[in-house]
Amino acid sequence: MDFNQFKQSLQQARPPEHISVFLESLWYDGKGDWARAHDLVDDLPGTTAARVHAYLHRVEGDLGNADYWYRQAGEKRPACSLQEEWELLVRHFIK
Repeated sequence: MDFNQFKQSLQQARPPEHISVFLESLWYDGKGDWARAHDLVDDLPGTTAARVHAYLHRVEGDLGNADYWYRQAGEKRPACSLQEEWELLVRHFIK
């Protein structure tokens, strides 16, 4: 699956099969279901989960919480748009 196929899959009712939980979270976010996206990564350990979690709190508008999760991921909040960050994350996890 490439980025364009992933993006086109947003037209479907269900996420593509056999994708990582991180891509699934981003898929639900891409569909506008923030709560479902957040629930998928909320309790997962590790820096990868923290990175997606940070992005989702940035989407939510809770920048203090987002910055906490960016720190947990060992990163700083990016200066790009939310759409650009979503695309960067999706492309990263599709590799």
